[in-house]
Amino acid sequence: MPDLVHEKITLQVADGTQMDAYVSRPEKQGSSIPGLIVLQEAFGVNAHIRKVADRFAEQGYLAIAPELFHRTARGFEGDYNNFNSVTPHMRAMTTEGAEADLRATFEWLKKQPAVQADSISSVGYCMGGRISFLANAILPLRAAASYYGGGIAPGLLDRAPTLHAPMLFFWGELDKHIPPEQRAAVIGSLEKAGKQYVNVEFSDAGHGFNCDERASFQPRASRRAWALLLEFLKS
Repeated sequence: MPDLVHEKITLQVADGTQMDAYVSRPEKQGSSIPGLIVLQEAFGVNAHIRKVADRFAEQGYLAIAPELFHRTARGFEGDYNNFNSVTPHMRAMTTEGAEADLRATFEWLKKQPAVQADSISSVGYCMGGRISFLANAILPLRAAASYYGGGIAPGLLDRAPTLHAPMLFFWGELDKHIPPEQRAAVIGSLEKAGKQYVNVEFSDAGHGFNCDERASFQPRASRRAWALLLEFLKS
């Protein structure tokens, strides 16, 4: 495994706020590596999300995980057993604020000397899965992936015609938070818009199946999704 460099940076957002972000990258990097925006669950840029960013860095990415709750709880790390603690911060988020955060993150990546400006992608989990869809709608990404992104349907379906890059969706068929009709609506919106996508549903997985700190963790689905994701990002 390559040695990694980790750092916490602060980005200036267009609305005047400051947003911290976790950055992970290979210590020995070439002159041209891909960039990746890693978008958090509702529980913040916690140990799990930092570990996810590290896994991508081990694969040669410069990964950055912005703290999307910075307007209400800078440095927030929620408790997986207390969802009520994250609800106020989720409700306080706006689409306009998320767009500003995404643009600030993307511009930072573009300015990194080692990063290929035309090879920046995004991946998001749970709440971040919805934000990854939004990122693809407003940024010239190479690829975008969404793990069980709740709220894409119905809230962001009108953004489908503006997607820049192919989308990869991961869902759990046992997910009680995102019913089949919502998953179908998301895919239908891309089909109607003529956009490229890959849609993967795991019959034996539920919401949050990728997080090994949650009771819903499904190691088989997580492992298979990881392999598919790496191939998708490279293609």
